Amino acid sequence: MPHSHDGAAPSPRATVIDRAHDLSARLDGARAAGLTVGLVPTMGALHQGHLSLVRRAAGDCDVVVVTVFVNPLQFGPGEDLATYPRDLDADIEAAGRGGADLVFAPSVAEMYPEPDAAGLGLDAIGVDSGVFDGLTDVFEGASRPGHFAGVARVVARLFGIAGACRAYFGEKDWQQVLVVRRLVEALALPVEVVTCPTVRDADGLACSSRNARLSPDERRAALALSGALSGAAALAVAGEGDPTVIRRHLVETVAKERLVRLDYAAVVAAGDLTPVHSLAGDVRLLLAATVGATRLIDNVGLTPQAAWAGTAAAGPEHERRSA
Repeated sequence: MPHSHDGAAPSPRATVIDRAHDLSARLDGARAAGLTVGLVPTMGALHQGHLSLVRRAAGDCDVVVVTVFVNPLQFGPGEDLATYPRDLDADIEAAGRGGADLVFAPSVAEMYPEPDAAGLGLDAIGVDSGVFDGLTDVFEGASRPGHFAGVARVVARLFGIAGACRAYFGEKDWQQVLVVRRLVEALALPVEVVTCPTVRDADGLACSSRNARLSPDERRAALALSGALSGAAALAVAGEGDPTVIRRHLVETVAKERLVRLDYAAVVAAGDLTPVHSLAGDVRLLLAATVGATRLIDNVGLTPQAAWAGTAAAGPEHERRSA
């Protein structure tokens, strides 16, 4: 049965596994015993957003695995691979506290044993970029060439190791969620993709591992992103139906912060990220910007019932890495 979280005792430390075949064997045994498996893929530096996924998985599934792997294939030249936050001991402790049973922390060689892993691209997982129908070419795909090929590679590898499971992703990386869904469909993988609301600090900033690199002034400036989104959502709820007006609000709000350089602001169909001509149906507002030297993304959904309510607040145990 799914985990129970009654607060009566501290959570045990999660068991760490670093070999793919060991994790596969462990999860095959769990399924053979009639247990369900939840998978939470991460790059570590766990924050309250990640832990909300772990808690959701623990509520749904019998065995929960958190993967901690900084995937080099999804970083481009000049990006922050070398400086990406890493603290495996803290991640193991946090994962256990959230309800994870296992932490899978493989090496790069374990994840990509084939020679020239970086040069193989999507051919390594047997898919063509056409299956994504342009999703990987816009927004994050345009700003970070090759990023989604790297995401697809690591996700396909993790899903292959884990086997049949539910996999949990946050809505903050909305474009990634769409890419993962297409990948699962294209490869007919026995994986149910579960999306969970974006988690925000009390001031509205979306939880992100990269927040730790913001100075106090940059953190205050970064609130322009969530402020722009919440303001745009309020306009839509109040009756504004013109996507051009909504996008203009996003751009102008971000432009007021001198420490923030806008990458893109968009009003798109939530299912395929294509431009919209009205706010009818399921719409997403997307933002990406660099704050100081740190690139951040955020988004919010506009649905018939309203927008900003689709996010969650960070829990009381939140370790404010970004402060």
